[in-house]
Amino acid sequence: MPQCEMCGTEEASLTTTKVEGAELELCSSCTDFGTEVRDESTSSGGGKYSTSSSTGKSSSSSGSSGSSGSSGGSTRPRDMFDDMDEIATDYDEVIREARESRGLSQEELADQLNEKASLIRKLERGDTLPTDEVQRKLERALDVSLVEGQSADDADWETDDPGTMTLGDVVKRKD
Repeated sequence: MPQCEMCGTEEASLTTTKVEGAELELCSSCTDFGTEVRDESTSSGGGKYSTSSSTGKSSSSSGSSGSSGSSGGSTRPRDMFDDMDEIATDYDEVIREARESRGLSQEELADQLNEKASLIRKLERGDTLPTDEVQRKLERALDVSLVEGQSADDADWETDDPGTMTLGDVVKRKD
């Protein structure tokens, strides 16, 4: 008997559910943590999508219910991660360079932000991520953006023909 990939409960039938970007086979109790994945129907000609909760009724009955269910089926429900900005991977360097360009010491910047100097040291070492509040303070005080943007490294991956670049084209080996 298959096991739920979240809680480990053995159940006869599991539902494919997307939780924070990962598709998992979940029991009926755990499906509330995500969004049910709907597969394209290959056997039914009536509806664009079929749900795992369909009981195998004739295609004429699923066709009439499929048209009403597909009106909102193209978009997934919004969650808290949709509103979050992704912090830049080089935030530590951005903070340090902006602080140094203004001629501030870590202690002076900390005083200006009303934070501890140890927090600034940890941020510049990359040991900790800034909270949303500290991120806003740093962006205002240093006139920088700590949100993930397109860097020069990302531009190396872009090409007009997606099939021409491989990982080997970008990776530099240490022999």
